[in-house]
Amino acid sequence: MAANKRVFTLRLSDEVFDKIGILATKEHRSMTNYIEYVLIQHLEQLEKEQGKIQSGQKE
Repeated sequence: MAANKRVFTLRLSDEVFDKIGILATKEHRSMTNYIEYVLIQHLEQLEKEQGKIQSGQKE
């Protein structure tokens, strides 16, 4: 996992925010950690189906 993480603002509707909070709580994760986990899972699935996504950063 990357040691350096970028910070940015994410705007969500109240409904989406509340649903993510419920799911994060069920998995004993913070909302931020849960969102990152879900995005990583999605990216891995896309790369499995479509091939590696080139980010332009050295690994």
